[in-house]
Amino acid sequence: MLEMTREEFEELVAEALDRIPPELTRLMDNVAVFVEDEPPADDPELLGLYEGTPLTDRGEWYAGVLPDRITIYRNPTLRICETREDVVEETEVTVVHEIAHHFGIDDERLHALGYG
Repeated sequence: MLEMTREEFEELVAEALDRIPPELTRLMDNVAVFVEDEPPADDPELLGLYEGTPLTDRGEWYAGVLPDRITIYRNPTLRICETREDVVEETEVTVVHEIAHHFGIDDERLHALGYG
C-alpha cells in the first residue's frame, strides 16, 4: 500500500475542493467534508460517501437539520493507487463524485460522465 500521512491526504482533499468551480461551490448548502481512514466494514473498498438530502430533494420542510456529510476514505484510496499522482487523480474524482450526489446526480449519470 502506498504511504501517505493523514495530513497529506487531507491536503489533497482540500486541493480537490479548491478546484471545484466557484459558481458551484456557492450553490453548495449545509454540507461538510470529512476524511476518515477506513470506510464502514461492510464496504471496505468504498472511496467516498455522501450522506444527506440532495439539493434537488429539499423542500420547505428542510430547515434546522444537521449538515449533509461527505466522507473521503484514505486507506482504500491508497490501496488502489500506485503513485502519488494516482492518489491526486483518484481523490479529485472521488470528491467530485460525492459533491455531485449533493447536487442530486446519481451514480449512473456520474459513470457516464467518467466520475464512476
